[in-house]
Amino acid sequence: MNARDPVLFALILAAGGSRRLGSPKQLLRHGGETLVQRALRLAAGPCGGRTLLVLGAEYARVLRSGGEAVRYFVVNERWQEGLAGSLTLGLECLPEDCDGVLVLLADQPLVDETDLARLATAWRNRPDAIAASRYGGRGSEILGVPAVFPRRLFPELRELTGDRGARPVIERQRRRHPHAVVAVDCEHAAVDIDTPADAAALARGSADPEN
Repeated sequence: MNARDPVLFALILAAGGSRRLGSPKQLLRHGGETLVQRALRLAAGPCGGRTLLVLGAEYARVLRSGGEAVRYFVVNERWQEGLAGSLTLGLECLPEDCDGVLVLLADQPLVDETDLARLATAWRNRPDAIAASRYGGRGSEILGVPAVFPRRLFPELRELTGDRGARPVIERQRRRHPHAVVAVDCEHAAVDIDTPADAAALARGSADPEN
């Protein structure tokens, strides 16, 4: 009997309070949909219905915005403590047959279907490694999310605290075990939404990593 294909879940982090923006960034619109709707739609590509949405601030409004695309969700009542808490909560809710998790932020509006498909393919080819987005250009290269993490690293991810995302785990693994991290080019990941200026650039179509 052949071994089963590795099971990939998506974990969409959408719990933040958008303090610098002044309104929920998850509800900003891009391409005719809110950012949370977009994240849900994109995650369904490589993961199908295996998608968990982590909510927090303004959770009722964000949940309504997701509509029927929301398959599973959890509310982080301590979202003010930072991104790491939402990541930990999401990981704790994943089923035992989950072999890897695609960590995706709701505020990276330029990440597209092709980006996530390439990450998922890279991980399925090496399911014991991290498949991380690479962006920033020569001399300032960054490896970050969206990224796929194998189950063996879930305990290390759960040790993160404060407002740090998963990047420290990627960097630590790269230092210790360079071959355990697969870099996947994804310049779209360089753009996120934090401020009114970011939102205005997105609205006028100039939120581009090359600008």
